[in-house]
Amino acid sequence: MKVKRIVANIATPAPARAAVFYKDVLGLDLLMDHGWIQTYGSQAETAVQLSFASEGGSGTPVPDLSIEVDDVNEAFERMKAAGFAIEYGPVDEPWGVRRFYVRDPFGKLVNILAHA
Repeated sequence: MKVKRIVANIATPAPARAAVFYKDVLGLDLLMDHGWIQTYGSQAETAVQLSFASEGGSGTPVPDLSIEVDDVNEAFERMKAAGFAIEYGPVDEPWGVRRFYVRDPFGKLVNILAHA
């Protein structure tokens, strides 16, 4: 057996609120929309990973999601321009990533990062 996909499910009474953060700002595609559930993603092959942590590193809380992007500075500027609350960074971490924390429309703490 091989795991083909892992999906993060975020409970909300208003799935459409995800569009600005995940589609407009981060550029993910709307892959499925049944009204009660909307799934955003990319058709590009991605790595399957689950992380279990006691902290988020550098004394930060464990984020709900981590999203790797190709340009963390652009992602940061787009999040600020869209009015999302930045909670940490951007900062270059000693383990080789540049990242920032931001709250999505549902209050989830999202770690946006790029490897150096």
